Amino acid sequence: MKRADQILAAVEVDEAWERVRETARPLAQDQAQFRELYERRRTLYEQAADVRVTDIEGIVLAALGIRIEARARPVGGALLADPQVLELHPLELDETHTVREKTIEEAQRLWTELGISRDGRIVGYGGGTTTDLAGFVAATYMRGVPWTAVPTTLVGQVDAAIGGKTAVDLREGKNLAGAFHYPEEVLIDPGFLETLPDEERRAGMAEVVKTGLLAGQELWDLPEAQMIRACAAYKAEVCLADPYEQGRRAVLNLGHTFAHALEAASLYTVRHGDAVALGLLAALRLSGLPTEVVETVLDPRPVPVHRERAWEALQRDKKVREGRVRLVLLEEPGKPVWGVERPEAEVRAALDALIA
Repeated sequence: MKRADQILAAVEVDEAWERVRETARPLAQDQAQFRELYERRRTLYEQAADVRVTDIEGIVLAALGIRIEARARPVGGALLADPQVLELHPLELDETHTVREKTIEEAQRLWTELGISRDGRIVGYGGGTTTDLAGFVAATYMRGVPWTAVPTTLVGQVDAAIGGKTAVDLREGKNLAGAFHYPEEVLIDPGFLETLPDEERRAGMAEVVKTGLLAGQELWDLPEAQMIRACAAYKAEVCLADPYEQGRRAVLNLGHTFAHALEAASLYTVRHGDAVALGLLAALRLSGLPTEVVETVLDPRPVPVHRERAWEALQRDKKVREGRVRLVLLEEPGKPVWGVERPEAEVRAALDALIA
């Protein structure tokens, strides 16, 4: 399933009749006629639809080509894969290239090695680092080729592979060179998580907690498959409404201004999820809200990075405007606000509290 243009939101005839029977709709005045019309049109609707769904989450997932299904795999293309994932979960496509980091040097190597033409396809197979790089290479190779994301980590399945942001890191900061290039499909198999190390699962839970705080729902308490679907649907809905981050999509950066600064200051030795957990602490503290959920679910610990380097990285954040740091905070869970400016001393103190 690629991104769907025609989505059939399936409703049984009894439920459909209950919804319209007391309205003034001309075709809903006689139950027998309504049922006959329903049956006559149902086959046509199913033939015209790219995908059939049963709820709102299904609609937004289908609109971005997101399929959550055991053994969901791509067919054909140039595979850009994490070598550890290939070892654990072998996959053969038309050509295979292993990737280890998302740097401009790694992108340049792939540009020269790829053998596909403009009608080819790139497949990113791994965690957020791999899919970020694969999407960036797809956006720039031959001025852009289609791509498929197959995220194999919790971070990737609930966040990184969704929304079309692709990038590589520079020494000066995280994701400073990138492009919006939406994958035509995102294939999410929760079964990959069976081999995920505990530290990677904890990293992914940071994005789950972030999404739950934004949605105002305790998504972290759901069974795993439901949790992944709910998080993916929330991000898909936000991205569909603001595909190129001109407004509300900025809320997805909750905690990330601090997280990216810590990652850059550590020269990317601090794991992204660990940095996000710390960033969420800072965001909640600046919001004047309790931090228990972050402390209980994620148990973040201050990291040993250079304080001045972290502050310099924070000031280079993409959300800085005219030298002023602009933050995503919460009025309360479920009510995020973005573009918030706080006195420099408060922001720096919040960052300092995250550093060992």
